[in-house]
Amino acid sequence: MFDPVQLRTFLAVAQTLSFTRAAGRLGVRQSTVSQQVRRLEAAAGRQLFVRDTHSVRLTEDGEAMLGFARTILEANERAAHWFAGTRLRGRLRFGASEDFVLTRLPEVLEGFRREHPEVDLELTVDLSETLQKRLAAGRLDLVLAKRHPDEPHGRLVWRDRLVWIGSERLVLDPHRPLPLIAFPPPAVTRARALEVLERSGRSWRVVCTSGSLSGLVAAARAGLGVMAHTLGMIPPGLIRLAPGPGLPDLGEVDVVLLHGAPPGSTARGAAEALAQAVLAAGDRLQA
Repeated sequence: MFDPVQLRTFLAVAQTLSFTRAAGRLGVRQSTVSQQVRRLEAAAGRQLFVRDTHSVRLTEDGEAMLGFARTILEANERAAHWFAGTRLRGRLRFGASEDFVLTRLPEVLEGFRREHPEVDLELTVDLSETLQKRLAAGRLDLVLAKRHPDEPHGRLVWRDRLVWIGSERLVLDPHRPLPLIAFPPPAVTRARALEVLERSGRSWRVVCTSGSLSGLVAAARAGLGVMAHTLGMIPPGLIRLAPGPGLPDLGEVDVVLLHGAPPGSTARGAAEALAQAVLAAGDRLQA
């Protein structure tokens, strides 16, 4: 029998690839996270992580444990809800940016609807910054969005790198302004791209602006230019472009869950249940 607490700790480390960030997400000390992982490795009789002072990565057995952990925790949650006799109900207003919706998030939402049929789930798809404003205005109960790693708010789901992507046939002229494909303001990826370009002294011009990711992807596939995007969710038909003098490093970005429903409300219970489902599936939402 594997301890659910140890499995949740393992998932948090596997998704954030950091014992420190996992501890922050779980609200415990880093030493507690290390202890829980050691106990799980002892129970499994296998090493699950290779770690040093600079990085954390899953071993082959760790990759296998990832699937087992999700299955065990999902079954544990279903059993707990069944025997507790609690049935969530009411309206849940959930917001997510479009790049998440194009991953396996629909599978998570489908599973949530199946487990909680009396919850009326309303999905809003928009830019991360816009969703956060709606959350602050009381118009959403839970948001899955991107944020700058230095910002303190939100529950970390995973940390990813922002990279430049484009068509494999794209040829950039280093002597001409960088052709940029971007969401409109206040998109997180647009702001970061402009920030690093300005800081590096690289000239640029916006060749395509669209509030729809599909529109941006179409422009990139046509070879109109480059766009900043999360490494773990690169759309099909596009590739990561090698960094260089004309393509400065974009840094990291956090994917977080933000609560808006007040504690004790019916929406809060449903929001927490969906948050747990998203956290458990965090690694599946990446390519």
